[in-house]
Order: sequence, then C-alpha cells, then structure tokens
Amino acid sequence: MSTVAIVYFSGTGHTHLMAQAIAEGAGKLVGTEVELLQITGEQIVNGRWQDATIMEKLNRADAIVFGSPTYMGGVAAQFKAFLDAASQVWFTQQWKDKIAGGFTHSSSLSGDKQGTLLYLAINAAQHSMIWVGAGDFPSHYLGKTDGLNRLGSFLGIMGQSPMDMSGSDATLDPGDRLTAENYGQRIGTTVKRWSNQLVAI
Repeated sequence: MSTVAIVYFSGTGHTHLMAQAIAEGAGKLVGTEVELLQITGEQIVNGRWQDATIMEKLNRADAIVFGSPTYMGGVAAQFKAFLDAASQVWFTQQWKDKIAGGFTHSSSLSGDKQGTLLYLAINAAQHSMIWVGAGDFPSHYLGKTDGLNRLGSFLGIMGQSPMDMSGSDATLDPGDRLTAENYGQRIGTTVKRWSNQLVAI
C-alpha cells in the first residue's frame, strides 16, 4: 500500500476542487491510499502554523502534493506559514526521496502562477524530494478539445476560473479537472515505480 498526501490551502474553494480531482486520479490506482490535508488559518497561532496530526501524516506518506492558490504571484500566506513550519523536518531530511508535486489556481489566465509552482518545487528540492511535473501535452496542440493542460504548464498543474464576486459556489473548468485527475494518477504511478526500483536495488 502506498500513500499520497495532498496538502493544500484554498481560499475560495477552487484549489480545494483541484485537490479533490488529484485525489480521485491517484485513488484509481489499486493499492493507493489518498489523504486530503487542508491548511486553514485556524492552525496558525501567534504567527506560527502548527498541526501535529497533519505533520505526522505527511511524514508517513510516500508522496506529498502541495497546493495553493496564487496570490500576488506566490503562495497564500497561510500556506507559506505551513511551509515555514515544515522546516523542522528539513533539518532531519524526513521527506528526503519522497515523491513531490504541486498545483495552483488563480482567476487570471496567467496570474503569475508559475511563480507559485517554482516556489513549491524549490521547497521540495530543499527537502531532497523527487519532483514530478505535469506530464501531459496541451490537448489543443493535438487538435483535441478536452482542455487537458489547457494552460500549458509542465512544472506542475494550473487551474483558472473567472473571478466571481457573487458568492456562488466555486467551479472548476472541465479541462482543469481532467488535468488534475491525470496528475493524481501520474503521482500515484510514479510512487509505485519508485518503490519497485528501490525494492529491486
């Protein structure tokens, strides 16, 4: 049994929908357990993020997928607080050689989302993790209309939804949902391949 942990912050619900879709994709693989771990503002006390249960689950996971909306070209403050707190496991390299990946969402087509993915990838590299990119060619290049990787991101995956000030429930573009599901499956498959190679050595 392999475990994929998806740890994320969601401000308006869109990043949460992406996290769910990634979980669905990873969960399609036999022998894969998926955990959704949501970062909230309530976990930040006196400016420091703390949640021992989430950290324990991340330490046990075979893969960690990081997700945050893109605010002002980077991760949300709540998620940054979590990443800063995770420096405690950096000192002992507890996440070394775990599979890692990342995702983000914003209301703009660009929104400087790549800045968020770069930050997440650098954080994973500092933890000595193995980063997994999107792995899907944009479908419109192939004349398809399913919207797979419609934003053309390869470092991680991106989602985009128009800004809605009406207060209605968050929705996810069908192409972004498909991209997230595929990414979850890719993460799960990578964990299994990585584990098999370790056994064979």
